[in-house]
Amino acid sequence: MQGNLPPEAQEKLEELQDLQETAQQVAAQKQQAETTLNESQTALDALEDIDEETEMYREVGQLLVSTEYDDAYENLEEKVESLEVRVEQLTKQEERVRDQFESLQQELQQMLQGGAGGGPMGPGGAGGA
Repeated sequence: MQGNLPPEAQEKLEELQDLQETAQQVAAQKQQAETTLNESQTALDALEDIDEETEMYREVGQLLVSTEYDDAYENLEEKVESLEVRVEQLTKQEERVRDQFESLQQELQQMLQGGAGGGPMGPGGAGGA
């Protein structure tokens, strides 16, 4: 089917495929960030229920190192805040990619329905490419 498409439509189709790939990558990054955020938030919530004098350890590579309650709490709190910002950024990026995809998809459909010449756009239509 792609071989029968006009060059402009072929180009739009390739852009759509690229956007779809980008959308999948952003969705995977967002899912990973949300999972880490949930785990970190759960750990922070659990930490709030622990006595401050409890002996605690943090993971450093493959080692467990003794840590103070305040340090552990601060580190987790900063991690949660950072991950919340990351998830928000990825959500916005995901929305932008989705909007671009839908817009490009509509352009391609109009192009294919309107014929290969692209005539309905008039002389100003070529300036957008």
